[in-house]
Amino acid sequence: MTDTLAATRLHLNKREMTFVVPLGITGLVALISVLIMVLLIRAGQTPGTDAWVEGARSNGGMLWGLCGFIGYMGVQSVATTFPFALTLGATRRHFVFGTVLWWAITSAYLAAIFTVLLAIELATGHWFADFYIFDVFLLGSGSLAKIAVIVFLGSMSIYSLGGVFAASWVRFRNRGPIVLGTALVLAVLVVLILAVPSFRSIVEAFRAWWLIVAAVAVIAGSSIGTWAFLRGSSVR
Repeated sequence: MTDTLAATRLHLNKREMTFVVPLGITGLVALISVLIMVLLIRAGQTPGTDAWVEGARSNGGMLWGLCGFIGYMGVQSVATTFPFALTLGATRRHFVFGTVLWWAITSAYLAAIFTVLLAIELATGHWFADFYIFDVFLLGSGSLAKIAVIVFLGSMSIYSLGGVFAASWVRFRNRGPIVLGTALVLAVLVVLILAVPSFRSIVEAFRAWWLIVAAVAVIAGSSIGTWAFLRGSSVR
């Protein structure tokens, strides 16, 4: 456990990237969203109407704005930190455990930030101006519990996917991500081909907990894949 926490602390030494940069990106996306809404008002739309709320809640910028950064952090948490961690005496197993724990900590941090900001947005009547930034469909439509779960599991999924692709690169270099990406695309296509005849019934039977199960499966599978790739890799 001590070795695992040591690997986690190694990641946490990047305090600015872990804690400050996500805040900056969140603030920038929020500012852009506000400017777009001001532009819509200038174009003649009226805040507070049903059409306004429907359109504003369709804004997915806050969700997509962090995806690229989280993916990058997932990749570098393995690709650049793994060789350094091994030179400091970490084992591959403890490094993977520590990295997964770091993913969880940073995902919980982001979930807490989004939940607090949503609470403020709701308490202020959407920033006193009917500006929907965190109260959007993709983030749970104003539910504090849903936004916490969505951001945590979503962040963990992206971190873990970035990590497993980075681990495949560490193990096989350029061939690793290419083969892994191709295999995943083919698997998704096969699943879609099998599901198309029953697509309508699947949509009608859909439940939100399916997404939770899918996210947990992605996180678990990616974490195991990261361990499997790094277990047989050499440090270059």
